[in-house]
Amino acid sequence: MIPRAAIAILALLVVLLIVVTSSVFTVDQREQALVLQFGKPIRLASEPGLQFKLPLMQNVIFYPKQILYLEPSAEEVNAADQKRLVVDSYARYRIVDPLQFYQSVGTEAVANTRLASIVNSTLRRIIGNVQLASVVSDKRAEVMRDVRDDVNRQAKAFGIDVIDVRIRRADLPAENSQAIYERMKTERQREAAQFRAEGEREAQKIRAGADRQRVEIVAEAQRQSQILRGEGDAESIRIYADAFGRDPDFYAFYRSLEAYRSALANSDTTLVLTPDSEFFRYFGSETGKPEGGEEKPKQ
Repeated sequence: MIPRAAIAILALLVVLLIVVTSSVFTVDQREQALVLQFGKPIRLASEPGLQFKLPLMQNVIFYPKQILYLEPSAEEVNAADQKRLVVDSYARYRIVDPLQFYQSVGTEAVANTRLASIVNSTLRRIIGNVQLASVVSDKRAEVMRDVRDDVNRQAKAFGIDVIDVRIRRADLPAENSQAIYERMKTERQREAAQFRAEGEREAQKIRAGADRQRVEIVAEAQRQSQILRGEGDAESIRIYADAFGRDPDFYAFYRSLEAYRSALANSDTTLVLTPDSEFFRYFGSETGKPEGGEEKPKQ
């Protein structure tokens, strides 16, 4: 049998072990601890490492030091110009005062709920004072800075420092999107019809100008051709007259040969003429005069 003294010592060791383990806790470098005694905070343990507390009387609550991320539910807000938007936002914050955080909200879940409500109400209030164009343009950064500053001011009461508040998406409601789409479609169709009408008007103007230029060019070309043809005819007459004046007999002979070439060019040409016809006068004599030296008088 085990002696009673050994049993007592063993029991004492177990009790000491329980007391020691319940009086020691470790603070991670990413955490900060709040020591409570009977539910009342008594001190903050923010340095990482081994820490001590009274066993059974005190307990520890740990809060993170790193930046926390909050995603409030999407909210429908009205801008100053009565344009409705569905805003999907997010916020980043840090617990800077664990004691105040514990006394005001207690847990991260409650803090997220309270902070999400503050973010959404602030978005509704500030966006309600600006135009829709400011939310969807380069002025959004200024709007979000105002939202962040206002949210941070209210969150100070929770021991929270709000680092940033951003709009992830800002969309029009489905019914507004369809109405805007139809309005944009109608506007684009109107612009397209206007552009087509202007294009048709310009095309008619260009065609009319081209037709006018064509008429002018053709008329000028015809005038020039008539002038050139007249000058050519005059030159031709002058050359014929000059040739006739130099040697009338040769000129008559040459013109007769041209007439023979034109009249007899086709093999199937048939001429019904008398042998003594003026047309064949060079067939009977090289001078074109009848034998005897006297030219036959013309009938």
